[in-house]
Amino acid sequence: MKLEVQPSPDTQSGPPSHPFYLSSLRRPLVDRAEGIYFWTKDGRRFIDGSSGPMVANIGHSNRNVLDAMKRQMKKTTFAYRLHFENEPAEELARELAGKLPEGMDRIFFVSGGSEATESCIKLARQWAVATGQPKRWKVITRFPSYHGGTLGSLSITGDDALAETFTPMMRVMPTVPAPTAWRDRDNLSMEQRGIRYADMLEEKIQAEGPESVLAFIMEPIGGAATAALVAPDSYYPRIREICDRYGILLIHDEVMSGAGRTGKFLGGDHWNCRPDIVALSKGLGSGYAPLGALAAPMRLVEPLLASGGFQHGHTYAGNPLACAAGLAVLGEMDRLDLIANAAAMRDVLMAELKALQKRFPFIADVRGKGLLTGAEMVADPETLRPIDPASKATQRLLDHAYARGLIIYGRKVKGGVNGDNFMVAPPMIITREQIGEMISIIGDSLETLAQELDLPVEG
Repeated sequence: MKLEVQPSPDTQSGPPSHPFYLSSLRRPLVDRAEGIYFWTKDGRRFIDGSSGPMVANIGHSNRNVLDAMKRQMKKTTFAYRLHFENEPAEELARELAGKLPEGMDRIFFVSGGSEATESCIKLARQWAVATGQPKRWKVITRFPSYHGGTLGSLSITGDDALAETFTPMMRVMPTVPAPTAWRDRDNLSMEQRGIRYADMLEEKIQAEGPESVLAFIMEPIGGAATAALVAPDSYYPRIREICDRYGILLIHDEVMSGAGRTGKFLGGDHWNCRPDIVALSKGLGSGYAPLGALAAPMRLVEPLLASGGFQHGHTYAGNPLACAAGLAVLGEMDRLDLIANAAAMRDVLMAELKALQKRFPFIADVRGKGLLTGAEMVADPETLRPIDPASKATQRLLDHAYARGLIIYGRKVKGGVNGDNFMVAPPMIITREQIGEMISIIGDSLETLAQELDLPVEG
């Protein structure tokens, strides 16, 4: 049977729109947002079940954050870092360092996740040159993975769909398989699988030549490219051991998993991981202002400063208004105990998602930490055969949920080409009752998807 892909329900008419983004699809005009909700100009209400692209960690229109930004706006909205220090940047860096692993106390501010990961690899390279290791330049990454959209961050992103057009313009870095241990059909335990996936890094280092490898970058808990993938516990200490053995820097991309979303301040904190460099963004500014950061220990920063400084920067680095917003966001996380709420609501959300998995067997896996969760969909749960890409299952599900007033997130999980999933990552202020409302809509949307694509349903 030939499937006809239905258009999105929001190809609305209206005045010509001059901005352009991913496609010509029109969406309703937003009017306001508060808590976990958006309202549009035409009066519809949407639950923000993904915090945008996993950004709005503390929810929308938090009064204390807005007041802090207003106070800063009355002072100055911009001060260039080469001309002045500014109090919000100093205070935010101090507060942030106190929440990071010991010694991770040097902060470089940026405006977003792509800037953060690119800053990490440039810091790593300059450190190597400053310490007499100029042959080290390769940054090993995982496939699939997502670390950003600039050419530098795209070179360490394992995603064929995003990278193909730009490959001639950049130097693509070597990859190792992401630890999709749940898919493996063998006689190994999950602990053994975790070791096996980690050992693939050592094999790649040896194949590339250890003297040429600079760093390994990974998301402790997967983001958009792997739908909240969590490796077996044994994976994390083995990765650290291998990096130490070869003198390679371990970079944790915490752009999506950081700032409390997973029930710990950093996703890597679940395993007491000890990264050498950390990238943060998204929840750090929580959508109130463009904000991100690189964090590193002084042992990496000092050689750069001694050899002339960090040869890198962006105009809005350490912007006082953005940093004032970030400082207030961290304050609200503490005041409302949102990291603890993310951990507690994770149990509620995961129980509900696993109930959906029983009802809809084409959901092959449910995973995540805190309020960063994902579910992977397949055509056959026994063989894990993927759903026909032509059916556009993920986009159909997202559209069905959107039409019912819920925003969730989804992306192809096999290098951006195949594999269907959806992610549920609401703001950390969410309540048990609001999770129930979300799950009800997801269930109705999955029911419709199953009917359209003839997917199995129990009961």
